[in-house]
Parts: sequence; structure tokens; C-alpha cells
Amino acid sequence: MSRLADERVLVLDFGSQYAQLIARRVRHQHVYCEIVRHDISAERIRELAPKGLILSGGPNSVYAEGAPKCDPAIFDLGLPILGICYGMQLVCDALGSRVENAPAREYGRAQCEVTAENDLFVDVPRQTQVWMSHGDQVAQVSDDFTPLARTETCPFAAVKHRQRPIYGLQFHPEVTHTPHGKQILGNFLTRVCGCAGMWRLGDFAEEAIVDIRRRVGSSRVICGLSGGVDSAVVAALLARAIGPQLSCILVDNGLLRKDEADAVIREFRDHFKIDLHVVQAQDRFLKALEGEANPQEKRRKIGHVFIECFADEAAKIEDARFLAQGTLYPDVIESGGSQDGPAATIKLHHNVGGLPEDLCFELIEPLRDLFKDEVRQLGLQLGLPEDIVWRHPFPGPGLAVRCLGPVSKSRLDTLREADAIVVEEIKKAGLYRATSQSFAVLLPIQSVGVMGDARTYEDAVAVRSIDSEDFMTADWSHLPYELLAKISTRIINEVTGVNRVVYDISSKPPATIEWE
Repeated sequence: MSRLADERVLVLDFGSQYAQLIARRVRHQHVYCEIVRHDISAERIRELAPKGLILSGGPNSVYAEGAPKCDPAIFDLGLPILGICYGMQLVCDALGSRVENAPAREYGRAQCEVTAENDLFVDVPRQTQVWMSHGDQVAQVSDDFTPLARTETCPFAAVKHRQRPIYGLQFHPEVTHTPHGKQILGNFLTRVCGCAGMWRLGDFAEEAIVDIRRRVGSSRVICGLSGGVDSAVVAALLARAIGPQLSCILVDNGLLRKDEADAVIREFRDHFKIDLHVVQAQDRFLKALEGEANPQEKRRKIGHVFIECFADEAAKIEDARFLAQGTLYPDVIESGGSQDGPAATIKLHHNVGGLPEDLCFELIEPLRDLFKDEVRQLGLQLGLPEDIVWRHPFPGPGLAVRCLGPVSKSRLDTLREADAIVVEEIKKAGLYRATSQSFAVLLPIQSVGVMGDARTYEDAVAVRSIDSEDFMTADWSHLPYELLAKISTRIINEVTGVNRVVYDISSKPPATIEWE
């Protein structure tokens, strides 16, 4: 690990939906942070030499059989420790306190009173709002702990060990619903852990460039471009590092957004002067998808054809030894791809699967230590235009999984035009950056309408717009009625074959962000 990670904090993940958010909040304070498995050994932690540990929340009860526990030896390392929610209960339980099912469960906002002066609550008001999400709580602390804060129904909302730098918070400081959570985390990092805040993306970029040059030498690197921000930032970083030794491949599968392929070509071939190979493969993908309505089969077939197209073009590039991919830190975490990372069930993602090993390339993943927001910042530092850096996420199978039912060129063209109107109007309204993902979905149904004096029986389009911190949970965007009306009117008037527009107001969970 680079010198930038010499000052690091580890998050022990006990299954919290907020574990990645905790790590991001720590990095926002310029302290490098990694997520590790909850049962990482104290010896391994000693080798990693972190400045502090954060124990995440989780869905379990510490007193339940089989509940995840940490190596008890970590409490004897002398390291600052902050337990959050389940993490606090685990710390207190392990060090002699009693955890019970709470008589009054707390979910949502609560008023918290700071009852004792302490480094953790410096510059935090005595009365402050916090976000609670727990059914269990510490019912009685041992003599080794002193209470720091309380709520109406939680007498030990925050505690500190009297002799050791060990703290517990029953609430979640990492969420925006705890307004002073940033200050509390900052106090833990600086006042308790003694962190100076050395993590800077600019320094990361310079170190990554040096590392790429050292590893690649005089060989050639291939990078697949998709139009998304991850592959674009990887390509821009490689262009800065090795210039003419980089060859990019864009597989135009006919499933991209309107004018997306042209934008990629214009930026990387014309601006960055990259050796860009464009594979025109629309017909191959449409043939493979003909008559297919099953979402999983769509993904499988698209992935298969993509690999064929990419491999065929890669074989034409001489002296290519390396393959660059836009793997991000959440991908590494969720796939169990890190030595110390949490062992998670690998999900079937919306993006196309990886390339086969028999392509015989060495893999370069320069973004594998970064979160999405850090990748966007890096893209801006590398000179990518905001239109690419802030582009909303797009599934690997493209419009095929937003075109419900069978996929055809005419249906894709309809969807492409409707989608472009949604994005254009949200941008005009100044809400594109405020929303996390906005798009159109072509439904596999037709409905009755009236245009002029004629009865119509045409397609329906659903508009989807969501707000999300980490895309693990999401709420539907409360767009102004006037904006929704304008989007609907334009789609019906300008997109041939559509006579009805609906707005999706489902949250995740229970719904997913994509419809397929």
C-alpha cells in the first residue's frame, strides 16, 4: 500500500448496510479507510498498523447464537476503537456490560443530550439530533464505562471506556440524518486517533501514474470504453501515464444512450488523442437478442457477444500485454476480492460480466481502492468534461434491460428518444446533479389513447428518477409536477408510437432501481 495509506482507519463490517458509507465519510475527512471482515485477527490488524478501528452496525443481536463477533484480542491492542450501533453493543458486551432487547425500539430521528464533556463531542451542541436504528441497546454498563449521551428511551446513547480509548455510539453518525455526525467522526479521527488527514486524490493520481509506468514498461495496454464514468476515468488516467501505449476498444452494441458513442469517440479520439478502436456490432447484438424477453437471458447473451467482439478486436492489437478495467472498491468488497475484505455473497450485477481468463492479459485495476464519488473527483482532476464525469450510472447490458419484453431496433429507437427527453428536461431544470439516476423504461404493454380525433393503441413509457447515497437503498425523486408534465408532453408529442407516460414512485427496497 502507498504512503498515503500509512495513516489509515479500518472498518470492521458486521453486515451493516452503512459500512461503505462509514468508510466514505472517513475518507471525506482525508483519512484513508478500508473495510475489513469482522473476524479479522488482532495479529493481522497489528500488521496493517491502523490509527484506529470502527466497528460497524449490523442486523444481529449480540446475545443471539451465532451472532458475528470480533477477535477479543483487538481490545488489547491499545488502538482507538469506535463501535457504532451493533458495534457499540459488541464492545460493551465483550467488556462486561449487559445488552438487552430494548423496551422501546428507536427507528428514525431522535433528540440526543450530551451529558459529559469529551473529545468525541467537541463542538457538538448539548442537544443534537441523531439517527437511530436499533431494537437492542446497552441496558447496563460496567464500571469500566462512563456514559456520554442519552436519548429519551436510550440511557446509554454514547459511552467511553474509562482506561482505554474505546468509544460506543448507539446512533449512526455516518448518515446525513445525524447533522453533527461529521463533527463526531472528525473528532474521533483527529482528537482520539491522532490522524493528520493525509489522504488526497491528487497525490493518489500521481502515485497511480508512477505505478502504472513501472508495471507496464514499454508494453501496450488495452482498455474497454463503455461511455460510463469508471472506464472513462481509467482511460484518462492511463492516457496521462503511458500515452501512445494505450489502445481503447468501444463496442457499439446498439444499446447505448442517444449520441453516446459519438461523445466517447469525440472525447477520447479527438481530445485525448487515444488509439481508439470502435467495433460496430449493433447487428450482432440484435440478432442474439431477437425474440428474447427474459432479463437474465438478455444479460447472458449480451455478455457472450460482448466478449466475442472484444476478443476479436483485441487480437488485432499488437504487443498488448495488459487489460485495464474500471473495478471500484465496492466491487472488490462485494465480490470478496480483497484479502481482508468482508466475505459477501457475489450478486448478479446489472453490468456485463468480466472477460474470460484465456484472453491472456495481465489485469490493471487502478481504481480498485476508490469509491464512486472519488472516481468522479479524479476524473475532473484529469480533465474529463463534466458531462462524462457526472453522467448517471448506466447498466452494462444498456437499453436492453430498460426495454421490457423482446428487444428490437424500432423499440430501442423509441426508448432512446424518450430517454433523451427525460435527461434533457431534468438537466434544463437544474436537477441532474441533484438526482442520482434518471431514465425512461419502455413497457411491454400498449394502451388506448386519443390523438386528434383518432383512437390510438400505442406504447407506454415509465419515467424513473431516484435519489441515493450508495445505490444500496434509494428513494424516488420528488420532481416538480411541472417538470413531469413537460417530460410527459414532450415524449407523447415527439416520440412516435407512445401515447402514455407514467412516473415510477417505488423506493429501493422493495423495488430495484432498474426494472430488469
